Amino acid sequence: MTAFGKLIRTTAFRLTLVYLFLFALFAASLLGYFAWNTRRLINEQIMTSVNTEVGEINNIYLRRGLLGLGRTIENRALRPGANLYLLTAPNGQSLRGNIESLAPGVMGTTGWSETFYRRLEDQDTADHRALVNVTELSNGFRLLIGRDLEERRRLFGIVAEAAQWSVLVVIVLGLGGGIFVARRVLRRIDAMTGTTQRIMAGDLSGRLPVGRSGDELDRLAENLNAMLERIEALMVGLKEVSDNIAHDLKTPLTRLRNRAEEALAKASNEAEYRAALERTIEESDGLIRTFNALLMIARAESGQARGNMDDFDAADVAQGIHELYEPLAEDNGLTLHVKTEPARLHGNRELVSQALANLVENAIKYGQPTPALQPLGADATSAGAVANNAKDILIEARRDGDQVLLSVTDRGPGIPEADRGHAIERFVRLEASRTQPGSGLGLSLASAVATLHGGALKLADAHPGLRATLAIPALSGGSTERISGTPGLEPVNT
Repeated sequence: MTAFGKLIRTTAFRLTLVYLFLFALFAASLLGYFAWNTRRLINEQIMTSVNTEVGEINNIYLRRGLLGLGRTIENRALRPGANLYLLTAPNGQSLRGNIESLAPGVMGTTGWSETFYRRLEDQDTADHRALVNVTELSNGFRLLIGRDLEERRRLFGIVAEAAQWSVLVVIVLGLGGGIFVARRVLRRIDAMTGTTQRIMAGDLSGRLPVGRSGDELDRLAENLNAMLERIEALMVGLKEVSDNIAHDLKTPLTRLRNRAEEALAKASNEAEYRAALERTIEESDGLIRTFNALLMIARAESGQARGNMDDFDAADVAQGIHELYEPLAEDNGLTLHVKTEPARLHGNRELVSQALANLVENAIKYGQPTPALQPLGADATSAGAVANNAKDILIEARRDGDQVLLSVTDRGPGIPEADRGHAIERFVRLEASRTQPGSGLGLSLASAVATLHGGALKLADAHPGLRATLAIPALSGGSTERISGTPGLEPVNT
């Protein structure tokens, strides 16, 4: 397709043609109305002037009779730029006036009419047009008084010529403007098309050009660039997940196969076969948990869980997680506390509970205090104050401004600040945690759930230990604090 063909097929050019047609139609209508109104005004002026003269001549006829009327018509017909006059007898014979010929039937009817005429002694043989008034006098005589319409014709011609030139100028300027606008838009669209073709070819780093005008194309490009950034992030995440699955699940699957092969080769009795099957089931359960976590992360990141969102109290979630994990914490020599206040939010309760449970499991696994850690606040003597023990884990649910904070604080070694961004990636396990069982998906799931709800997962130093916080937008409402666990437990400082 030629450049001009592409140009005239653009929406901008077609819209320009539509607006050009409408504007030309409006201009033509306006000029037509002006011409019609000018014609009407000229006719009214002629009729007013002729009616005045008819009244004067009738008075003369009444005072001086037919002879005086004839002299008056002769005198007025000789004036420069005189009106048209014609006096006829009852038989139609012309008696006085400056008209040589009229259109047939004009003198036969009284009142106003437009007619063709020719003046006496007029060198021009062409017929002229006039607006005339015929009145009937006594005894059957008829008097015609009129005015030539040449002035009206000339003025109408001037208006018509101006209208033609105006429409021509509008068309030329409109087409020029349309071509300019269409070419400008086409250049921007071509630039966007080139970028999209590179993206479709596999270069997800390409972005649409954004100008400085802030018009609708710039806003569209900004939104598309944001979408492309999201797609690129998802594709990178998908690649990382694929690589991580291939790397991290290969070992347990190989171990599972080797155990089954070893059982077939070495087991000699039912007890050994049973032990091998139990180890196989245990390994399979771990793989199932890993895949379930991956599916839950994918579900959260894709936004599919938004359909199951409802209003609930984050304090109830924190209380439920405390009751569920308190025995596990005690088995690991830790004390699990909970501090809550009413904090309502809108979201998927199942996913929020799972994310908080992951944070508590991480605190129980990796929150064991270092041997050199000493209890804090041992000198507190105020009534109701209890020292923060190095083996305490605090679950907290509260409202902070327009956010609900669900946090888990432990007294373990924590995560170095440089590694916190890396720690929430899938299958990432820091060196300090590689001796513990797990898949490295707990913080990834918590981060995905927070993002799904328009919030974020924040990792901070608890001095000592780690505070992991789910910050989620809150619903409006008040708050009344309630604490369970050790009475008088003070919140851990951050």
